[in-house]
Amino acid sequence: VQLLESGGGLVQPGGSLKLTCEASGRPLNSYAMGWFRQAPGKERELVAAFSRSGEQITYADSSKGRFTISRDGIKNTVYLQMNSLKSEDTAVYYCNFPAKLVPWGQGTQVTVSS
Repeated sequence: VQLLESGGGLVQPGGSLKLTCEASGRPLNSYAMGWFRQAPGKERELVAAFSRSGEQITYADSSKGRFTISRDGIKNTVYLQMNSLKSEDTAVYYCNFPAKLVPWGQGTQVTVSS
């Protein structure tokens, strides 16, 4: 299984980014799938996730109302639309299967700064 994250970058506070995660080797509906992030000096945290069926979505309090997770089953790709970004959203963002982790990808750096 390989995970490839992309779409990060430098954005000003209040800006938006859309992250993309391409998964190969495991269908998205095989396990719950989500986006994580890790800020410098902090533990990795789950910010948004689909249930296995895709019918339920969970958001961390820090991302609720600003982030939207979506997926394309045909492309086996998961997205994270991030709006109203704050400096505390600065982190490396990763995708993975929360209940059945696979080797982490390289992640994509998101930096929110003026």
